[in-house]
Amino acid sequence: MRKFGLALALILAVAAVILATPAPSSAQIGVGVSITVGPPAIPVYAQPICPGDGYLWTPGYWGYASADYYWVPGTWVRPPVVGVLWTPGYWGWGGGFYAWHGGYWGPHVGFYGGINYGFGYGGVGFGGGEWRGGAFFYNRTVANVNVTNIHNTYNRTVINNNSSHVSYNGGAGGVDAHPNADEQRYASENHTPPTSEQTSHEHEASTNHAQFASANHGHPDVAATTHAGDFEHGAIGARGSESARTNGTYRPGGAGANGVTNGPRGGNGNAGGNHGGGTANGTHGGTGNGNANGSHPGNTAGTPHPNNTPKGQSNNGHPGGGQGNNKGGGNKGGGHPPAGGGGHHGKQ
Repeated sequence: MRKFGLALALILAVAAVILATPAPSSAQIGVGVSITVGPPAIPVYAQPICPGDGYLWTPGYWGYASADYYWVPGTWVRPPVVGVLWTPGYWGWGGGFYAWHGGYWGPHVGFYGGINYGFGYGGVGFGGGEWRGGAFFYNRTVANVNVTNIHNTYNRTVINNNSSHVSYNGGAGGVDAHPNADEQRYASENHTPPTSEQTSHEHEASTNHAQFASANHGHPDVAATTHAGDFEHGAIGARGSESARTNGTYRPGGAGANGVTNGPRGGNGNAGGNHGGGTANGTHGGTGNGNANGSHPGNTAGTPHPNNTPKGQSNNGHPGGGQGNNKGGGNKGGGHPPAGGGGHHGKQ
């Protein structure tokens, strides 16, 4: 009995210690990582061309590991099921720390902190495309698609007066935004977590030293990719990154960051505009393959690609000029993706 009494006393003592230990806040349990230093600004980068019909754009964001932020590149992915849209995650301030609110798939785009991720994610909702029946249609004024290969497209002007690059909600200097009535309603819908492809993509970024802010100072060499997990083929560097300076992988195009975004692009996937060649056709047009900034010094011939004949020329020496290698098929004015300039594909 004495041994039993001692054992019981020990159990009660351990239980008292456990109960006295402060439990993690619900925010920490619900949304994962929490820290006290806000993430860097959203880098400025161009959107890679969509690799094929059925892919949806997921914007880049800052993850956190090893006491540092790392950039997870924006990329094109296939949704888990037909009819869902991606709501990006965001960092939010509350309770004395920054917490990560993870992204998810659902029938509507919910609240993502009012963060201007660009490419149709201007802070509220999504303007880059929509489902019509079992097919996803791309808004060509926002999404970088090759209309030769993808025919589910439409043109709709997107107005975005949010020019902020701030990457977190609340706190000192953070975005002051709260869920509207629709976003509050969408929060109770059925949601699907990121796909295995997305989680693998994030893991790849977390193991790449060059993606960390301490190494790239907020300007990652790989800011966006054509395919999840592939940080080499079709990767786009952020403005101010080493790759953008040496290889011209940051390639903005025509319109500015604020106000009305890009109008309809020219046919045949040509991203011309002020940098485009061939016959001018609309704001970004040019149905001819022509030259990209052909009259500007420093132009070099585009790299041949089996999907592109004939080839345009690139202008690696011109600010906003691009490499001549068009990974996406069709002709894009010598490899110059149709970006809006001054932001993420025009900071739509």
